[in-house]
Amino acid sequence: MLTLAIQAGGGSARMGRDKALMPFLGLPLICRIIKRLQTVADEILVTTNYPEDYGFLGLPLYSDLRPGHGALGGLYTALDAAANPSVAVVACDMPFASPDLLRVEMNLLDELGVDIVIPTSTRGLEPLHAIYRKETCLPVVEAALDIGMWKVISFFPEVTVHYLDIKETASYDTHGLAFWNLNTLEEFLEAERQAGELSI
Repeated sequence: MLTLAIQAGGGSARMGRDKALMPFLGLPLICRIIKRLQTVADEILVTTNYPEDYGFLGLPLYSDLRPGHGALGGLYTALDAAANPSVAVVACDMPFASPDLLRVEMNLLDELGVDIVIPTSTRGLEPLHAIYRKETCLPVVEAALDIGMWKVISFFPEVTVHYLDIKETASYDTHGLAFWNLNTLEEFLEAERQAGELSI
């Protein structure tokens, strides 16, 4: 049983508008991500501090329980809200997020009995395309927030983490696009071009 939590914080300072709601091949970007990933989850929810903008999705919407704490606060909200014991957390600006990779992560979480399965890319760890075990992660995320930590990975030393290395990750991300997060209009246009060209 898996909950998919999409982090849609809003703001998008570099874009100047909420990029999750910007059109991508004719649909709001967040709709593309939901469509790509909906088959992997039993529950889908969205974390956002602008729930009035996302009502059209017809999904449960949750504002940050710990406002002003960035992505770690968003992760805490997602874990707290999830009805299922395992939670896939994905950023709202990743048009090529991979359902195949998330399935692998979920299977490994169960098989290995770990608390987190997280992929690695050339940029480093990808905590916003990872799977978390609610029961063990929620209290340590809360404790990290209580002492002023902000980084999503700041609580990792307190739990058991399985890291997918770059080679493992690449085998389920054949085009190398799964973690591409869009921050500029130019990146949007290029991502649309590649989505059409690659039919993905």
